[in-house]
Amino acid sequence: MSTARSARAFVRARGSAPASWLDRYTTLFGLAILLAVLAQPASSALASLARQADPSRTGAGLALVMLAYAGLLIAARALGPVALPAADAAWLLLSPLRRRGVLGRTATLLLVLAVLAGAALGVGALTVLGAPDQLALRLVTAVLLGVSASVGGMALAMLSQSSQSWQPWLNAAVVVTALLAAVAALSALSGPARRFVAEVANAPAPQGVPMAGLAVAAAALLAWRAWSALAGIPARAVLSASTRAGHVSTAAVGMDPGALTWIAEDNHWRGRTLRSRPWPPLPAPLALAWQDWRRLGRRPGRLAALLGGVALPVLAASAAGEVGAVVTGVVFAGALTATVAGISGARRDGDNPGLARLLGVGARSALAARSLLPALLGGAWLTLALACMSLAGALGTGPWWLFGPLAAPALAAGGLRMARRSPIDHTMPIIETPAGTIPIGPLIWGMTGVDLALLGCLPLVLALGPQPSFPTALLVVQALTGTAVLLGYLLRAGAARR
Repeated sequence: MSTARSARAFVRARGSAPASWLDRYTTLFGLAILLAVLAQPASSALASLARQADPSRTGAGLALVMLAYAGLLIAARALGPVALPAADAAWLLLSPLRRRGVLGRTATLLLVLAVLAGAALGVGALTVLGAPDQLALRLVTAVLLGVSASVGGMALAMLSQSSQSWQPWLNAAVVVTALLAAVAALSALSGPARRFVAEVANAPAPQGVPMAGLAVAAAALLAWRAWSALAGIPARAVLSASTRAGHVSTAAVGMDPGALTWIAEDNHWRGRTLRSRPWPPLPAPLALAWQDWRRLGRRPGRLAALLGGVALPVLAASAAGEVGAVVTGVVFAGALTATVAGISGARRDGDNPGLARLLGVGARSALAARSLLPALLGGAWLTLALACMSLAGALGTGPWWLFGPLAAPALAAGGLRMARRSPIDHTMPIIETPAGTIPIGPLIWGMTGVDLALLGCLPLVLALGPQPSFPTALLVVQALTGTAVLLGYLLRAGAARR
């Protein structure tokens, strides 16, 4: 067995039976059915591209596409990206076989995923820019640019995994993409910048061909460098990525999304050397909750990401042209995401109640102390997001930012309930709906905590719907509901732990 292919063939020959013609026919028939189902929606979506771009929405749409690309780069860097199944990582990776042959299948899979993601990004960008003429040429150019960017980014991630010298280039690509997204977002507010984006959208189609050719050449060069670097990629880097991929697949198969956050948290702190500092003299409940503040302070990147996320509702409102259900969902989801960034201590108390009792602090007092940081994060994020939307003209006149501090208690209650929810109960029945079969267990798990926060923030949700000019009454109701939801949750949770 001189090659990885012959080694895998040796294992397959002594394992399960080889695929028959019926298996291949079933696979091809399933693919044909899938293509037939997707043909009509795809053709309708492509036909809708032949239109003039809306200058007021182009900048926000481009910003969202660039943020999606930056997210893909960050995800590729976090996952590895080169990883192997558990069996191959255990015996093929450390064997005398050529490492490029062992990792070739993974590299091919990453290339396919990058091509698909790049095509989606290209079509998304063309959807924003529109195609007033020469639809076919503009579509091919956009897809080539998207695929080149995606393949080049994946190659950079692979190179950074093989050598630390490439890590700054990948970080620079993420930063530059984020800056371009910020510039595109500002074009939705500035007159000259908006005209510049409109001129780019209405540029003649042949002008994009040389740019697409240069992008394809650069992506091919990076892909060739990444393929060459597979021969010398450290086994430790591949083993670490394989372990993370195994944990993710185990959590996905076991339908336990909560395990993914613990895996990410443990991987972040594992192997880090932290400086020890004395804690401030605080009362017992606040001293217990101080660890959440220290943990968040040691992750400035998370705080920077939350701060940058306040622009997402503005971009969504500019791209949609109005504050509807989608923009309201973005506002609520962003505020709840910022809230759950400070609930790690409450999650550990819920997973290990015995240790929490040994600390000598009552459950109700501990929850009240731990609710301060989530309330501050969620309220601050919501305040900044609503203030940015008001400045951008997406909301009517009135002190919309006041909803942020008034909705903070409800967001904290929802975040604490999410931290203390039990694992998914897969023994619960399923329900049949016109949209398909829905399992009740994952549905209840996903809505736990979200329902409480939505109940407490219902005045804000109603205010974002009809957009009253000065929702004074809803501000008062929001203050009452937010406080009542948090107090009710603390009283009920504290009584349940006794």
